[in-house]
Amino acid sequence: MNSLVEALKKALGDTLNYSFKSQYYHWNIEGIYFYQLHKLFGNIYEDAQAATDLIAELIRTLNVPAPDHKELITISDINNNESIPDGKTMVVNLENDNNIVIISLLSAYKIAETAGEIGISNALQDRIQVHHKFGWKLRATAK
Repeated sequence: MNSLVEALKKALGDTLNYSFKSQYYHWNIEGIYFYQLHKLFGNIYEDAQAATDLIAELIRTLNVPAPDHKELITISDINNNESIPDGKTMVVNLENDNNIVIISLLSAYKIAETAGEIGISNALQDRIQVHHKFGWKLRATAK
């Protein structure tokens, strides 16, 4: 169970940082595609923000306390220490970060499946599908 908890914490940290970064971009986007990107980034951060609660509650179902924000920020592979890039770079960065989230969700999913935690694996499977859809939107926007 310990490996599942650690994988869920990693997925939570990546999801939280993805939410923070997409909200930062939402606030700071400028240019000719402002409205479209502002709306896309808003959809992404609102979804990711809601997902953080879901993933934290999955951790709690294993009778383990949810980690604090400091721990989550340090275990994430998503970099939030950057200046404000142009719109296209924002889209490309979020696509790359979306892939990081998918990898951490997939890792937790595989461990949950092996552990027989079907409810957790189903929830993670749903999250992976959401991120595949956002990945498609970000790739199509970056072209």
